[in-house]
Amino acid sequence: MNFYYTFIIQGKFMHITSNKKANFNILKFFTIEKFITIITIAAIIFIWYIVTKLQLLPQSILPSPYDVILGFKEVILQGYKGNTIYRHFGDSMVRLLSAFALAVLSAIPVGLLSGYSSKIKAVFEPIVNFFRPLPPLAYYALLIMWLGIGNSSKIMLLYLAAFPPIYISCVSGVKGIREDYINGAYTLGASRIQTFFHVILPTSLPSIFTGLRTSLGFAYTTLVAAEMVAAVSGIGWMVLDASKFLRSDIIFVGIIIMGVTGILLDRILKIIEINFIPWEGKE
Repeated sequence: MNFYYTFIIQGKFMHITSNKKANFNILKFFTIEKFITIITIAAIIFIWYIVTKLQLLPQSILPSPYDVILGFKEVILQGYKGNTIYRHFGDSMVRLLSAFALAVLSAIPVGLLSGYSSKIKAVFEPIVNFFRPLPPLAYYALLIMWLGIGNSSKIMLLYLAAFPPIYISCVSGVKGIREDYINGAYTLGASRIQTFFHVILPTSLPSIFTGLRTSLGFAYTTLVAAEMVAAVSGIGWMVLDASKFLRSDIIFVGIIIMGVTGILLDRILKIIEINFIPWEGKE
């Protein structure tokens, strides 16, 4: 009998404990900051609704939330200008992610080596500093002349926008490493190559990921410019084409898609960063 009651009490205790843990996890997720974010988004949508309801602005300039929802329904069911929304989105992502991958594969090693060697830095830094402040449309005409009007010129334009932030972050990451880390590695008998891969690269990872996130944002903002010329698909092209016909609802659809996608891509990079450098901030 005692065993029976002990079993019941322990079961209830475990049940209560599991409920407390679940409630704690829920409270941990719904922080005050997240609540403020939700309230802010809701307030923006509410103000947007009131402005359109009172017709303070023409519908061609500011569509109502309901019109934007109908725009979403239209592009999902009927597509836009002969292509489905999935084709527009897929083409934009191919251009963006291809350029970003090329920038990652080239800018990270070049930036780390430039930070490690002043001679290599002397080769690449003037080139990066020259084209970094140039607006994309300034040299897009040249890229079209050299690479044609296909995806190659668009990917190259996005690549040139994505390269500098990664390069600069890598150089800064290497320059910010404490000298005693490197001297300690040399004291223990590490070669320059071993020091690079076991000290410099891991210590530079936080700066590298900061550059990756910034770079992706720069490339995404350049996407509309890349799809301005000789494109017939893509979210950026859809927004530009809709503006010619005053389809503000479609413009908002494209902007929302790009904004949400940008947030998701940045979040993915942040999750990868947390898993790759769990020691960040724990020094």
